[in-house]
Amino acid sequence: MKTLIAFAGLPGTGKSTIAKALSVMTGAVYLRVDEIEAIMLAHSPEREIGPESYEILAALARSNLALGHTVITDCVNPWPLTRDLFAAAAARADARFIGVEIICSDPAMHRLRVEGRPIDIPGWKTPTWQAVVDRDYRDWPDADVRIDTATGTAEESASKIASRL
Repeated sequence: MKTLIAFAGLPGTGKSTIAKALSVMTGAVYLRVDEIEAIMLAHSPEREIGPESYEILAALARSNLALGHTVITDCVNPWPLTRDLFAAAAARADARFIGVEIICSDPAMHRLRVEGRPIDIPGWKTPTWQAVVDRDYRDWPDADVRIDTATGTAEESASKIASRL
């Protein structure tokens, strides 16, 4: 059955790595909000990115769900409001919804990931460790799947999520 798998988690927790591995493993469509925001900033470098990038991501997810595809959304997804946006997109497409929260319980490992991550989107700037620490992010205690990337591999994490499909 078509499913929207909505990732959530702070930058550097491993969301993109796991989401990409899951996409390869399952053939699901992979959509990343950073790609949308990079294009928005390329056209308007001084702009403040608001909710429109998440709204675009949800619309693209809904369009692909309507075609019968399983979709993975890769974004920080920091609040109940943003998570509800993706749940509503799944409901409108008559698709299942799986919420996935990715955390890294080892602060030293998390910091190394943030400070050492490669830039794979032209023109994109990764956040500083302080920006990650200061980010307004609400835990997702009722997420369907919660993964701590301080242990295990991306493939193991992707398999855990895939088992829910």
